[in-house]
Amino acid sequence: MQQSRFLSKSENRVAMPYPSQSPELSQWQCLLKNLGVWEGSFTRLSPTGVEVSNVPTVVTLEGLNQNQTIRQTLEFGESTAGDPPTTKVLEYSSLNRSTLFFETGAFSQGSLQFSPFGEFGAELGFIAGDRRMRLVELFYGENGESRLSSLTLIRETRRSSPATEHPPLTAEQLVGTWQGQAVTIYPDWRSPETYPTTLSIGLDGTQLQQHLSAPGLSLSTTGTVTPTAIHFTQGSTPLQLLLLPDGASANTPLVIPKGKPFFLEAGWLISPTLRQRMIRRYDAQGGWESLTLVEEEKVG
Repeated sequence: MQQSRFLSKSENRVAMPYPSQSPELSQWQCLLKNLGVWEGSFTRLSPTGVEVSNVPTVVTLEGLNQNQTIRQTLEFGESTAGDPPTTKVLEYSSLNRSTLFFETGAFSQGSLQFSPFGEFGAELGFIAGDRRMRLVELFYGENGESRLSSLTLIRETRRSSPATEHPPLTAEQLVGTWQGQAVTIYPDWRSPETYPTTLSIGLDGTQLQQHLSAPGLSLSTTGTVTPTAIHFTQGSTPLQLLLLPDGASANTPLVIPKGKPFFLEAGWLISPTLRQRMIRRYDAQGGWESLTLVEEEKVG
């Protein structure tokens, strides 16, 4: 199976005082929330969410030297595309500059700088109890235009846990009022920000209306619902929100806009009334600007 360099990148790691959301937990301690043996699969998807290949996986994260070093073992079974089984072992004792963790163990790693040439993208990973869901969103630039090229959906359960996969996400499950708490952290080590959010979503036939409010922000958008996606064509940057297995969603532009800020987002419906979203934002010059985790509860 062809692997993205964002899935398990270990080169160019440096020890830096990355911020955490409280003085108690360092970035390394947040990483340790992911220790364990995780059984699941890597599912490669087309830009429209169609499955291209699937491979069973076992990812083992174990602490060495009193958790000062992490050994990561990735075991890939035979894929549906016919790729043979492989095993990869990585060891590291510091974090990559392109990676940030939240106190829950959720994280994102990916490109520090957007370029319209070659590969660009990020992995956004969630953890809830004995389940993990990770999503890799990749773009490929050619002739000065960077288009969504593929996604990899990674669904994992901690070994010996009775936890099960969630149903595929539907637009109807998103309808309602969601009260949230957002935490934004920054790659330049400034202090994290925590603030409330409210997301209201309504559905009228194939038209989905949503309104997002937060301190200093009020944004309304309308999208067209299909069986597998919600398409937002208003504004200068069309967006596509794919409805995926395990309650997952991928919200991205189809083409990275030139000279404008943009974001890559993943969502995970953990229960009918609990959802998490993670947003990796880039500025108008294509530099990685911030990472936000929103935990939302449906209240109406």
